[in-house]
Amino acid sequence: MKILKRRAMYYQKLIPIKQLQDYIRYFWILGSSMDDNIHKKFKIIPDGLPALIFQNEPNLFFAKEGKAMPQLFLYGQSTKCTEHRVTGAFKIIGVYFQPTALKTLFNVEAFELNNQNVSLEHIIDDPILEKLINATSVNEKIDILTYFFLNLIQKIRYNDSKVEFASTLLQRGKTLKEIQIEMNISERSLERMTKQYVGISPKMFSRIIRFQSGLNILRKTDFKDFTELAYMADYFDQSHYIKEFKEFTGTNPKNFVLNTNEHLANFPLWKE
Repeated sequence: MKILKRRAMYYQKLIPIKQLQDYIRYFWILGSSMDDNIHKKFKIIPDGLPALIFQNEPNLFFAKEGKAMPQLFLYGQSTKCTEHRVTGAFKIIGVYFQPTALKTLFNVEAFELNNQNVSLEHIIDDPILEKLINATSVNEKIDILTYFFLNLIQKIRYNDSKVEFASTLLQRGKTLKEIQIEMNISERSLERMTKQYVGISPKMFSRIIRFQSGLNILRKTDFKDFTELAYMADYFDQSHYIKEFKEFTGTNPKNFVLNTNEHLANFPLWKE
């Protein structure tokens, strides 16, 4: 378990048990112990992963338009950055799924949840929210989530090995043409199964993966020349890279580095 602390913010990352790792990338806990009236602005950046979010209390996080987020909700693939705001102390627990988990675990067409935040009770009938609210420790809440997902695995009805393989190839940076040839499938078949299980087209998924590759390089290196970074991330040129960066983050690379505290990857706290 990794713990980072900065200015009263705390973050934990927990790898799930082996039985869950085909479906869940990791659990995380993010919170602030500072009980103040300061408004904090977070942005969700597209990363190719759906997620489940639990807020320790209701009405903690609000969308940009002022709508309160459900206390326990699923969100699907994001194709654009969105904004959430919170005031004062908070604690949230998240589950970052593997790209195809929405269809596999919850038996929903993944594209129906694109850019959506949906209360879990609208997806599945289970008293898990009440159990999480009544749990007194983080470890107990993680155990509740673990058993919940183990139970879902026992009920899996759809698990397509082809789409799992296609998703893996896309995450490795393979081109759509290379995937079609390697899997001996048509462009239309690849498009259909990727939308059904991942939620977005293979082209959009590939764009997000490439953007994330460049973002990871930016996180690790103090770049002065974004042209070099653009080529390292397999973009045509700097202008193409910056245009794509703005589409997925709402700002340019320089402002992103200067104005964000990224305790949790792809959920940065915005300074400006």
